[in-house]
Amino acid sequence: MALDRWIALFLLGICIVYGYTAWFTMDESLAPFMRRNPIWPSTFPKVLSVLGIVASFTILAGLEKGDEQIGDIDHRRLMDYFWGQALLLLGLMVVYALCLRPLGFLFSTMAFLVIGSFILGERKWHVMIPVALIATGSVWYLVQEVLGIFLRPLPVFMGV
Repeated sequence: MALDRWIALFLLGICIVYGYTAWFTMDESLAPFMRRNPIWPSTFPKVLSVLGIVASFTILAGLEKGDEQIGDIDHRRLMDYFWGQALLLLGLMVVYALCLRPLGFLFSTMAFLVIGSFILGERKWHVMIPVALIATGSVWYLVQEVLGIFLRPLPVFMGV
């Protein structure tokens, strides 16, 4: 069995456990007044588990490939893939998580998006910066204003 199918089988197991938890154990501890709400805290995990199970079965059945077998992961040539980019992105994610509080959401997220797209090979600064600005501002507005969840927009030293 190919590496992508092994990974899909592993993710299928995780999604089944996650789905079981979301469907059967999370709803048991809800307060009675919350049981009448149309959306429960377990709604998003339920949707994620179902989508994960469907995606895993799609990969296990080989439906995503069609007739062509181009793009199979060759486990004998694992060192030929872009490990540098992957490790840089993982490191950037760690730095992003560490910078969220001290530097604020707006600067950290915009820097993450611009540097991440640069690592992945994008060199059009006139595209990267506006896209990062719009995406960062939109997410902050939705979380802060629409959902009402406080998200520190500016660095700590600015006092916000």
